Amino acid sequence: MTERNVLGTDLEPCGTDPMTGFFRDGCCNTGPEDRGSHTICAVVTAAFLEHQRGIGNDLSTPRPEYGFPGLVPGDRWCVTATNWARAYADQ
Repeated sequence: MTERNVLGTDLEPCGTDPMTGFFRDGCCNTGPEDRGSHTICAVVTAAFLEHQRGIGNDLSTPRPEYGFPGLVPGDRWCVTATNWARAYADQ
């Protein structure tokens, strides 16, 4: 993996508990197969999770068949730029 930095400061992983990222590497890396562009690292709140559920993106319900534990407020998660912007605009 290529190291990246912003203004000379190394980027840190978004979250590893639960493991996030399109590639489940803890970082908000993207590539051509990531159609949603999961590039925003968010510390999710109850309001954000409720909003996402309301737009059909349920991040709270565990989905063991996909290895997804379900998120709770305070978790760090890579979200799509579109859904983050929509949540911001709808607040």
